[in-house]
Amino acid sequence: MDMQTTFAPLVADHKRRLILFLFLMTAMFMATLDNQIVSTALPTIVGEFGHLERFGWIGSAYLLSLSAVMPVYGKLGDLFGRKYVMMTAIAIFTIGSAVCGLAVSMNTLIAARVLQGFGGGGIMVSIFAVNADLFEPRERARYQSYSSLVLMASGAIGPVLGGTMSDLFGWRSIFLVNVPIGFVVLAGLAFMLPYRKPARRPKIDYAGAIVLALTTTSIVLAADGTELFGSLLSPQCLGIIAFGVICAVTWVFIERRAPEPIVPMTLFRNPTFGLLLVISITSGAVAIGMVNYFALFLQTTTGLSPSMAGLLFILLTGGLVCGSLSAGRLIAAKGRYKPFAVASAACSTIAFASLAFVHAGTPIVFIGGLMLLHGIGIGLAQQVPVIGVQNAASARDVGAATGAVTLSRMGGASIAISIYGAIIAAKLGNVGVSIAGVSDIEELTPKMMAALPEATREAVANAYASAFSPLFMTAAGICLLGLLTALTLKNVQLPGATKKFESPAAAHAAE
Repeated sequence: MDMQTTFAPLVADHKRRLILFLFLMTAMFMATLDNQIVSTALPTIVGEFGHLERFGWIGSAYLLSLSAVMPVYGKLGDLFGRKYVMMTAIAIFTIGSAVCGLAVSMNTLIAARVLQGFGGGGIMVSIFAVNADLFEPRERARYQSYSSLVLMASGAIGPVLGGTMSDLFGWRSIFLVNVPIGFVVLAGLAFMLPYRKPARRPKIDYAGAIVLALTTTSIVLAADGTELFGSLLSPQCLGIIAFGVICAVTWVFIERRAPEPIVPMTLFRNPTFGLLLVISITSGAVAIGMVNYFALFLQTTTGLSPSMAGLLFILLTGGLVCGSLSAGRLIAAKGRYKPFAVASAACSTIAFASLAFVHAGTPIVFIGGLMLLHGIGIGLAQQVPVIGVQNAASARDVGAATGAVTLSRMGGASIAISIYGAIIAAKLGNVGVSIAGVSDIEELTPKMMAALPEATREAVANAYASAFSPLFMTAAGICLLGLLTALTLKNVQLPGATKKFESPAAAHAAE
């Protein structure tokens, strides 16, 4: 059965629901912005604390802890009620932000980022789960599209905001600004979000939670293997991969026997759930995983300055906004999400396959058009996996299903970033010192490239273009996998606001 039979919103008053939704979006913006905002402040932080060899951990520590706790928070919300679980996550994130802002060493900052991630993962999952309590399935599609915009806005604004705040107020301000925002959101949820007590008595699957956390930690560490250990084939990285596989197999055995599993294995009996997880992984790989590589591509092959390359990102973001809002409204009106999953993967496959043939000197207008097409593609299916799994899962497992799909998206991004990085490193490594006047091509900044003689600059641009060609073909292959998966989805009809079914047989007949 691919739909929940009844729906009773947590808050009946529409205005109150909108205010609550604004509080939720503020919390989401705060949690997602924090991974992006720190990127441009990293050189300043390293300048103060030193330890350049550990600076990668400032980002990795947050992503690692965030990914590890996502499914656990989803299940805790199902067991204890979403209100206090979400408020706990926001409180942890706010405390972590304060400790980051007051850090006295690189090690303190990395530890505080882990604490922040423990809160951030809970915020991400709980928001989607609370949305499922506030809005009926079709209406939810429209509001999830706004959530997607917040996610992308944080990615677009984060680096600019991080650099500006670091210059004006110092790098500590990018963390400390979360403290007052966190208190405001906590107060708003405390007074306005009702507590819905779950009907069942909680039985926490501690073993499943620990083993799943170890599995996701292994995935993130292995995906970051090139940066952290020097190579994906290093003994440390291979050891982590082997440990992760053992943990994953152990976790499946534990979940099959646990009375209240973190991710119920019964969810996988519905083929829709598994297919949507695959779509979520491919979406994360090309939506989140590709952002930094687009920036590098634009600055190295087109000669655009960082600020001009940033302006070209408006096309990507604009396409995403159009795609996401259109899909949200059409899913709400028609009640079907499969066509948008198919159209999304098709748009991105075409965009990346075309980008693979782009060479240095290709008109900016053409590249901008392909970025717009990819943006529309991302937007069309941004909310499809979450809406789909929430509809496919029973009401008691909505949180667990949401946690699983959110984690799969982040996992797809982590693994793809590692693959993309390895492709670029391998291709540029072959260039060596064959370009006259360039000792190490990877150390060239946009300013340094602009100062090179015309012939040398053109040679560098061509070297990068040839390195990006297999990267874009890999991304096109990932999108093609997403397209084939989307085509095999059942064309499910989401229930409307007033539709209630008296029995599973009636629900099946309506489907």
